[in-house]
Formats: sequence, structure tokens, C-alpha cells
Amino acid sequence: MTIYLKDAVFIDWQTLSFQQGNFAVPPGDGQVVSRIDQLPPEPAPHSGDAILNCKGKLVTRSFGCGHHHIYSTLARGMPAPAKTPENFQEILQYVWWHLDKNLDLEMIRASALASALYCAKNGVTFVIDHHASPFAIENSLATIRDAFELVGISHLLCYEMTDRDGKAVREKGLAETEAYLADGNQGLVGLHASFTAGDELLTKAASLIERFDTGIHVHVAEDISDQEHCLQTYGKRVIHRLHETGVLNRSRTLLAHCLHLDKEEREILSDSRAWVAQSMESNLNNNVGTTDYRDYGGRILLGTDGMHSDMLRSAKAAFFVGQGTEAMDFSNIYQRFRNVHHYLSSNSFKGDGENNLVVLDYNPPTEINPDNFLGHFVFGIESTHVESVIANGQLIVKERQLQTMDEDEILEFAREMGAALWQKLG
Repeated sequence: MTIYLKDAVFIDWQTLSFQQGNFAVPPGDGQVVSRIDQLPPEPAPHSGDAILNCKGKLVTRSFGCGHHHIYSTLARGMPAPAKTPENFQEILQYVWWHLDKNLDLEMIRASALASALYCAKNGVTFVIDHHASPFAIENSLATIRDAFELVGISHLLCYEMTDRDGKAVREKGLAETEAYLADGNQGLVGLHASFTAGDELLTKAASLIERFDTGIHVHVAEDISDQEHCLQTYGKRVIHRLHETGVLNRSRTLLAHCLHLDKEEREILSDSRAWVAQSMESNLNNNVGTTDYRDYGGRILLGTDGMHSDMLRSAKAAFFVGQGTEAMDFSNIYQRFRNVHHYLSSNSFKGDGENNLVVLDYNPPTEINPDNFLGHFVFGIESTHVESVIANGQLIVKERQLQTMDEDEILEFAREMGAALWQKLG
């Protein structure tokens, strides 16, 4: 079950060196791609092997999403909120918390399948997701896991535990997290944010992190109100509160946003082992501000925050805004775009090996070479150029068509569940 790439221009995702030739892509987690002198004969129809003609195409490492919310997939075109939000807290109250409270497991499944479909067709083969469905918690993570795996997308999941819906819901979140990790699934311990997680919940979350040797995945200072709540309630800022629990000392810890940090918090974060996920378009959409990430220790990766499943789009947004906020250049944004691989490999997470590849049908009007590839990355290459996608050595997208499931069935199911959700939103 090997995939052969014929006449490919293979671009090393780290060195950006170009190699022309034929390549063999073996199946399975952690396998490596090798250049071969000669292709085998045309494979038998049911052998599982395939030869992709990549003449005139670019092949490189596929992409990863460092912070997603698949539960928002059915929100496109949803009914207007009961009140037009005037600030970030009202955006949460009238839009996202209203939506997540009305999800059931079938809606979650539809969201996961559709999101995985979009990820696959955009060249994204690994997703770090942060899930919320306070009245459909039990088995929600397994539902997402199974849907992702049907499509062929690898994953690192968590449930965003919170106190905002009461003690009973909080305890169900803890139970779901514990059950998922105890079952041997790779995952993180999710919290919504400091302002919705009391001390008891934070202590219990830290205990789960210690027990399962993982990290926390939490929104941090996405809006200034998170800091104001922390100061008023606990007499300290958010990073200080997290630092005191020890979770910042774990290299698997992933902090989303981190926009409103002061100098001392930035120094603590820089000296820690935690990673930060940046989602520029979401920050712009929610009008919560921007920041300079340069002094966060270099451990910055990119996400979408559930806005979409297109990491090339996220990279461009971070680049264009970053030129004004942190003197962003081509090299910086490409490193940030690829940091998800370093986060996953350095923490021994499975599913993001070298045999995760994207074939780009990119025919530029100017020369492309190792010296100018980053200029093409920022100003030329888009998700529309994704022709085929290989995930862990499995061909999941061929010539822009999903191979693992029926696209029309996924989207029909999503529309059915979307209509049911919207009816509940009322």
C-alpha cells in the first residue's frame, strides 16, 4: 500500500530545497518518504498502491491547524442573535454559548465530518481542536475522533471545561476528559478561559494534566475582560494564575490568543515551556485587538479558532497584520505556519509524520525556486492549488476529490443537522 509520486518537484518543508524525481510514500504513522530511481509497474487495481502523476506539480509537507473549534462548523448563515453584541462578552453570550448549548451528538458528528472534509481539501491533515457542547458532553470527544478518522485526519482533542453552566456540567466535562485520556487517546486537558474556570476546576484540571502527562489547552487573555476578571476575583493576572498551577512548565501546554499580557507575563511565558496559538482572523472578527508575539519565546503556531479550515489563509492574515504589529517577514510567518509540526513531534504526538503530503497544482507566472519559495508561499500559493493530499501514507484527496467518504453525503448530513440546530436556536 505505497503511493508513488511520478516526476514530482519535492520541496523539503524545513530546508526548502527542491528535488525533481520519483518518490515512494509508505503507509503508517511515522514513515518517511524516499526518492526512487525507477517506478514499479502499474499497480493492480486492488493492491492499494497508487501512482500519482506529479509532472509540473509541487509536493511538500501537508499542513496542521494549531487551534480549531469544529463545533462552529454549522454556524455559517445561522439566525441572527437575540441581541446585537456590543463587546466580546456579549459575542460569547449571544452567539457561541447560545450555539454550543444547543448541540447534540449528531450535530457534533456532522460538524466534525464537514470540518474534516474542508481540512482535507485544504491540505490540512492534523487538527488540534478545542470542543464545547455543555449539554452533550458524554462521548463528544470520541464522536469527533471517529469522524476525523473516517475522513483521514489526525487529531489532538480536548473538551473545554468550564464553570459557566454550573457544577453538574463542570463535572461532566471532567469525566469526559478523564474517560477519553484513560482510554488511551492522545489529547489535552481543555479549559475555556480563566474567567469561566474557578480555582476548584483549575486544580482538578492540573491534576488530570499530571496524571496523564499532558498539557492544558485554554484561551488566555483573548479579551481584556479576562484580565480584569482575574484581577478582581483572584488579585492576579491570568498568566500568574496559570503559572502557579505549574501548567506552564509542560511542553504540551497550548495557550490560545495571549493578546493582553503585560511585560512580566510575557517574560514568564517566554521562560516557560508552553506554546501559544495565534488566530488572527478571529481576533479581527471579534475586535479584541492584536499583539506583538516576538517576545513569547518563538513557540508560536497558527490556528483558525473555528473561523474556517484553511491554514494558508490563516498564514496570510497573520502575515499582513503582523507587518504592522511585529515587523513580520516571509521567514517569520513560514516558521510560525510550520511550528505545529515542531510542537507535535517534540511532544511525541502521533499522526503528523513525514508521509503527510500535499500535491500543489501551482503554475506561477514567474520562476519558483528555493530562494524565492517564501514569496510564492505568501503571495501565490492558495488552498485552491491543493490537488491531492496524503495523510499518514493514505491518499485521502485525489484530484480535488475526497477518497475516504462521499463528499455529497457529508454535506447533505451537515445541512440536515444545521437546519435542526438553527431551529433550536430559534
